Amino acid sequence: MSVTALAVMSTGALATSYDLTNAEDSLIGEILSTVSVYEDTLLNIARENGLGYREIRLSNPDVDVLLPGAGKEIVLPSQFLLPHAPRTGIVLNIPEMRLYYYPSRKPGTPLHVYTFPIGIGREGWNTPYLKTKVTRKQKDPSWYPPESIRKEHAENGDILPKRVGPGPANPLGKYSMGLSLPSYLIHGTNKPAGVGMRVSHGCIRLYPEDIEHLFAMVELGTPVNIINQPFKVARHQDKIYLEAHPYLEEDSDKFRDNLTSVVRILIDITAGSDYAVDWELAKRVIHEMQGIPVPIGRINGPSATVADTTDPTAKKGLKLHLDMDLTKSEQ
Repeated sequence: MSVTALAVMSTGALATSYDLTNAEDSLIGEILSTVSVYEDTLLNIARENGLGYREIRLSNPDVDVLLPGAGKEIVLPSQFLLPHAPRTGIVLNIPEMRLYYYPSRKPGTPLHVYTFPIGIGREGWNTPYLKTKVTRKQKDPSWYPPESIRKEHAENGDILPKRVGPGPANPLGKYSMGLSLPSYLIHGTNKPAGVGMRVSHGCIRLYPEDIEHLFAMVELGTPVNIINQPFKVARHQDKIYLEAHPYLEEDSDKFRDNLTSVVRILIDITAGSDYAVDWELAKRVIHEMQGIPVPIGRINGPSATVADTTDPTAKKGLKLHLDMDLTKSEQ
């Protein structure tokens, strides 16, 4: 797997793309770290490194969001398992708050994937889980707030006009892509701090530099698959990885038995192969929900568990720096 970093805009952010030279490649990126300077906030560090608010917060729970301070080591959780979904078009994994884009592959070239953090609908304004497609693209869009949103704002003393034209006050930002799902958009934002949060009325928000890059690549008719996978399981080479994110509050009943969805995907990806999984480690990954891929097993052979009694990392638990060491050593 090769990685290409493409500089976009002036924020210092990178649009990172990955060549999946092997059709079974499922682990992309790597966990990194940076050291904060006095002027930093956790929000601007996230944006500069292609991350959203929640994922960097989960990885740095003891760091002050607005005043991390100079000289603080910040973990950058920039390693991901690809979702368990067809690798075509746009895949939106809502609880992960992340978008994956697979451009059409040219003959003789490897499959390519881009990934960006997103802001999603807050509780009561959920984005539905279904398959749709991009039906329109607009630069410098106008926003026509639905009556339900105008009513909500009016109840809070904020009177919205029927039309908000292009400009800094437009919550759609500079680029918008409409879906065959009525009233839902993938768009930019005039409030980038909300990327990685539940802030919208069901639409998908991207950083201004990310939506500009995505807008230029995506064609009309591109399929969009909106999925609900807080727990991602994938095989990479002979390893089995698990990545756990907090599920949406309204899905607590659905994911109360957390292992059920993990086992279901595990059976699918192993395709009848023998495998060994450390289920106690898997349970800890699910319990801590740090959004970091962790090797929990191995394909072929009961002696191949990654966290047996000789593994001191497993004994010490899933602290962030230990997660980083374990994940890198297993690549």
